[in-house]
Formats: sequence, C-alpha cells, structure tokens
Amino acid sequence: MSSYKILSLEDDANLCVVMEEYFESQGHSFITVNNGKECLENIQNQNFDIVIMDLGLPDIDGLTLLPQIKQAYAGPVIIVSGKSDTMDRIVGLEMGADDYLAKPFEMRELLARIKANVRRQNQPQDDDAHTTEKFIYHFGDFIFDEGKLTLTHAQKGQIEMTSGECELLQIFLKSKGRALTREYLHEETHNDSYESFDRAIDIAVTRLRKKLNDDPNKPTLIKTIRGVGYMFIAEIKKSPAD
Repeated sequence: MSSYKILSLEDDANLCVVMEEYFESQGHSFITVNNGKECLENIQNQNFDIVIMDLGLPDIDGLTLLPQIKQAYAGPVIIVSGKSDTMDRIVGLEMGADDYLAKPFEMRELLARIKANVRRQNQPQDDDAHTTEKFIYHFGDFIFDEGKLTLTHAQKGQIEMTSGECELLQIFLKSKGRALTREYLHEETHNDSYESFDRAIDIAVTRLRKKLNDDPNKPTLIKTIRGVGYMFIAEIKKSPAD
C-alpha cells in the first residue's frame, strides 16, 4: 500500500485530531496547519503528495488562498468544506481545486478521494492507448469490443453506452471472479460524484445492469457481494481486437 504525505489546512481542532489519528493509523504522514500563512510556508519548504483545505480560515478566505497554493504547489488539492451548495463546489473547482468534499464526510471516502487524485497526478501524460493490447469479450448474449468501446447484443444489436459504463464494464471483464470493493471501483473509474462513493458506485452498477438486462435478484453477470461490493460471474471468451 502506498504511503502519502498529507498537508491539511483545517482550523477545527477536533476534526484535526480525528483526521490525524485515522490517516496515521492507515500508515500515512499527516501534518495539520490552521491558517493560510502556515500552509504556504509548509508547501514551500516540504514536499507533499496532496493538500486538503477548508475554505473557512481565520486569516484569509480559502478561495483567495487557493490560487496562491496552486502557484507554489503542483500537486492535487482537495477542498473539504461545510459549504455544500453546488455553486460553492463549482467555484472551488474553477479556482483550481482538484476535488471537493462537503462536510460531514466519512474518513474512508476522503482516503478514497486522496488515492484517486494522487493516482491521477502520477499517471504518465503520454497516451499509450496504441501500445496496449485490446480484446473482444464474449459473455452471455453480448460482445464487448474494447478497442471500439462498443457493446453488441446477439438479438438487439448495438447497445448505447456512456464512457463511464464502458470503463466500469472493462474493469469487471478484466477481473472476472474477483470480489471488487466499492472503494476499488470508485478509484478505478475516476468517479467524481460528490455523493458517498458507496452510493455513487451502486448507482453506476445499477445503470450498467440495466444495459446488460441483468436481474440483481437473479444475476447471471454481476453479483452483489454483501458487505464488500461486486463480482463479475459470467463465463468469458476473449480474442484480440482488430
């Protein structure tokens, strides 16, 4: 498991203690500051994998501070704020934040978002899609062409799919027989929903099941693993895509 060095800009002392105990118990380095001046000093003198910041600060408005942080720090920034209105989120993201999580939140979800944002930051910029082998998957009455991102039913023909549904289906097809947690699926699909990641993944799986005509009560393709997540259970045959 990767270990992250996290800088948290938060003036709620109780929340600071809770976050520090949680993240250190998970093996991460967690440093807390409670004002904008200390935050800028830390990012100028130390390397951090990610910055978590509140907007309500004692010395400066968080949205005013955010561009200063992004100018001095190239890594991802997650806003963690009690302001949950859609406009607040939009403004925060437009000002340079990489993610926005409204209070109150679960520590497990914050950690999932940290992992997802750090992973994106560390991904190579070059497009290697042309060098990665693609496959055609046959399962049930369906054929999924990974190269063309098309799903075809034996009788109904091509099924319209969103990019998110294609991405989720690819993960299931490549992990047949493995129990996949909601946290893992959330990270792998780059899901930016502002809802709980448990709910976001459940909604995404429900939509995919409808496209696949898979009854969750009598699944033949995607099985719910109680307390864990989901598993793709259908037999698969695959061949290289053109």
